[in-house]
Amino acid sequence: MIEAGSRKRNQPAPPSVVFEALTQPDRAGARPWLHLLDDEVRPRVMQSDKPGLVVWSSLWIKRSDAVVRFDLPPGREGTDLRWTLLVEEPIPDDALLGHLRKRLNRLINADLRYSFGQ
Repeated sequence: MIEAGSRKRNQPAPPSVVFEALTQPDRAGARPWLHLLDDEVRPRVMQSDKPGLVVWSSLWIKRSDAVVRFDLPPGREGTDLRWTLLVEEPIPDDALLGHLRKRLNRLINADLRYSFGQ
């Protein structure tokens, strides 16, 4: 697989809490954050190693080969979450790639982050 995008940003929650949010986004008592668009499907957890790693299946119908890897090392007062988008050849065209990256950024660095009160 080819890396098609990656972004690192601190999340205010500790790795164990971020891990739980990524592996169980609909758990009881959680603030909803995984709001999908019409061209997206709920990802499934393909791999996990608590509390430092989560790998999701694709969110996108158009790129069902895509995989999203989340590295969750402890960071300053929280988790230095890095998402990495991996795809098979061929790499998506610029418009689609921009959309995929933007959606991950929105879901993880906005919606998930806000669910922790930030």
